Amino acid sequence: MMNRARIPFFSRFYALCGLFAGAVLAALLMQPLRLLPGGWAVSFFALILYAALMALGWHLGGRQDGGGKEAPANLEGAAAAGDPCPKILDTSVIIDGRVLDICRAGFLEGEIVIPDFVLVELRHIADSADALRRNRGRRGLDILNKIQEDLNLPVRIEEMDYDDVPEVDVKLLRLARDLNGAVLTNDYNLNKVAGVTGVKVLNINELAGALRPVVLPGEEMTVHIVREGKEAGQGVAYLDDGTMVVIENGRRRVGETIGVEVTTVLQTSAGRMIFSRVKAEENKAG
Repeated sequence: MMNRARIPFFSRFYALCGLFAGAVLAALLMQPLRLLPGGWAVSFFALILYAALMALGWHLGGRQDGGGKEAPANLEGAAAAGDPCPKILDTSVIIDGRVLDICRAGFLEGEIVIPDFVLVELRHIADSADALRRNRGRRGLDILNKIQEDLNLPVRIEEMDYDDVPEVDVKLLRLARDLNGAVLTNDYNLNKVAGVTGVKVLNINELAGALRPVVLPGEEMTVHIVREGKEAGQGVAYLDDGTMVVIENGRRRVGETIGVEVTTVLQTSAGRMIFSRVKAEENKAG
């Protein structure tokens, strides 16, 4: 059974206002014509005039939503307004490469949009004299090829550009507004700027942070201390997901795998840090 699209309340309201306005305008236009002789001919013309102006008022009124923006011209378009918004990739998230695995896992819906100016930036990076930048650029181009060839999602190269704007990040935000889409990135600064301008952003790093296992104070874990910490006596270890674990009095145990007890979990803009201390039995054994 086909789902019927629901017409928004404001669309119906403005359509009725347009219908009423058309009837009033027709009545005003008919005032001088009522003085003319003609009988049925004048009545027939009045019927046509009322029908035409009321239909025009209904059509024009129905195209306006509550914010004064033009709504879809038909019910199919109105239903399409609920479809997933296009996801616009920036340079950093393409080079990062995790977006490919996220798409393969089915966590992204809608059209994938690759701006042409992002492609240009990637080509410049791939042609860089610096070996590291060159490798990053080439990795990004390889990821793009895999996105176009392997994914079941629709992928489009968007040629729209903004010649008056030199910065790629600003172009991305303008494109997202024009396409009513979301920017997919792992750039912290772009994420903050987009939040100020009201553009929707999907940050890969925030997603990765949300998927990390929850660790609470008092829990125990086994870690391998790899180096000394910044403060006196501290040791540093890392979990499999890259989370830093700072171990109190762990400096003398660098290079060892020991059990620790979590004391504090600190969430920062750069990620999560876990503070811990060496378990009592480990201290006795050491």
